[in-house]
Amino acid sequence: MTYRTVMALLTAVLLALPLRAAPADTAGSAAAGEEVDVKAIVLEHLSDSYWWHIGTFGGRDVSLYLPVIVRSSAEGGGWHCFSSRHLTDGASWEGFSIAPEGEYEGKIVETLPDGSTVRPFDLSVTKTVAALLLNSVIVLLVILVPAGWYRRHRHDVKAHPKGFTAFMEMAIEGLQDDLIKPCVGGNWKRFSPYLLTVFFFILVCNLMSLIPFFPGGVNVTGNIAVTFVLALASFLVINIFGGRAYWKDIFWPDVPAWLKVPVPFMPVIEFIGIFTKPFALMIRLFANMVGGHAAILCLVCVVFVTAGMGAVMNASMTVVSVLFTIFMNCVEVLVAFLQAYVFTMLSGVFIGLAQEGKTEKKVEKLKK
Repeated sequence: MTYRTVMALLTAVLLALPLRAAPADTAGSAAAGEEVDVKAIVLEHLSDSYWWHIGTFGGRDVSLYLPVIVRSSAEGGGWHCFSSRHLTDGASWEGFSIAPEGEYEGKIVETLPDGSTVRPFDLSVTKTVAALLLNSVIVLLVILVPAGWYRRHRHDVKAHPKGFTAFMEMAIEGLQDDLIKPCVGGNWKRFSPYLLTVFFFILVCNLMSLIPFFPGGVNVTGNIAVTFVLALASFLVINIFGGRAYWKDIFWPDVPAWLKVPVPFMPVIEFIGIFTKPFALMIRLFANMVGGHAAILCLVCVVFVTAGMGAVMNASMTVVSVLFTIFMNCVEVLVAFLQAYVFTMLSGVFIGLAQEGKTEKKVEKLKK
């Protein structure tokens, strides 16, 4: 395959990305001369749902209907498990339905015998949850395939990995040498498995969200609950394994006494810093992934917003929209790697700061 052929195929794929990202109802609204609600389109694509839309084939929508698992709030009610197919088009099933508007818009609500509407205890598998499970399986395969090769060849000194295993060896060694070791310090081996898992999980989720067709297209790291759990994991690792010097610097820092007693200004500031660090990790990852996807969707909608402004205006803006969307897709690929790297790097730095006292003691023991 020649260089020109590869570039032609790559260009065709990039041009197809923004075109496939536009929903069918948007094109229909533009063709009918109706005003396109860009805000509603962007929010709809970024929000979660109880089914996973695969595509439209021959005018028929094809979706993967996910299981609904809820506990009734009514007296004597219990657990209910059924397919989300029963809740499409505003239908109700066993007293449950999806709220079209209001406080619980887009969420499952239950209508009680007295006519009131409440939110039941919901453990349903949503689109984000399904994508999260799929991405987790991919991460396991990415890690376990090379690990299996090394397990099989652990006694063969002459064996050398090839293909995907060799690529993963290079990637892991690079992350350990250039990222984990400098950030964490002498105790890096203890935290390397966690940091590598975090990096590859975020990277897989980010890259999968850029695929415009099933089973991709779900912005998992653009969900605040997912980034919250990732930040919480780093928070626990940092503080549970923190050394004595780390906690001393928080509650009795090395500053003038008048900053500690009688009013503990610095200890309070340092204590708040325990929570601001993981909070920054959570918001940074969430905001960057949501912002990038929202920008791409807005650029795509320019084509349909300008449909009623004449052929010349629409054609020129379509060219601008496609070019900028291709550019943003390329930037998002870079951001996918960058955000995984930054989250892992900052987690490693915070862990290294918490391990400072322990690392010094370990070095002293090795010298003795």
